[in-house]
Amino acid sequence: MAGAGSDLEAAVQLRLRSARLVALDVDGVLTDGRIVLDDRGGEAKAFSIRDGAAIVWARREGIDVGFLSGRPSGATTRRATELGVTLVAQVGPDKRQAFGNLLTTAGVQGDEVAYMGDDLMDLPVLAKVGLAASPADAAPEVQARVHWVSGARGGHGAVRELIELLLKARGRWDAFVDEQTA
Repeated sequence: MAGAGSDLEAAVQLRLRSARLVALDVDGVLTDGRIVLDDRGGEAKAFSIRDGAAIVWARREGIDVGFLSGRPSGATTRRATELGVTLVAQVGPDKRQAFGNLLTTAGVQGDEVAYMGDDLMDLPVLAKVGLAASPADAAPEVQARVHWVSGARGGHGAVRELIELLLKARGRWDAFVDEQTA
């Protein structure tokens, strides 16, 4: 599904305008996929401030945001809380049921979701959404099956790029930028 050209861009724009929920994998999308474990049992993840800002902007524009992770983590819970994201599912490697639960909770259908994933466990979800997206460093098998691939790597602005595109597709980006300088 990935590729370039005006027909693809028009199709992606249409899919973006239909999105009512942006659902995001965590490890490899919101982070660079690395997990730092210390000798006391703690863990650390690095999240992009720019991705976080974009998530806040999407929510301000009335777009729901949800996290769908294949690995439970206190760091993910904390980041979701900081960003006001209440749709959070931290499950095992099979994300299908958790995705269905997110849809029910958000009151949306699969074709109203833009989902960004980076690895093979995301493929079942990517196949059920209106806009399937991935970061630039996603597995090749994922990139081959999505509608849009970010120019940025996971944890380094891929989510920001997706949300900027969504706001631009809705004709809200310029007004949003103007509001920031007013």
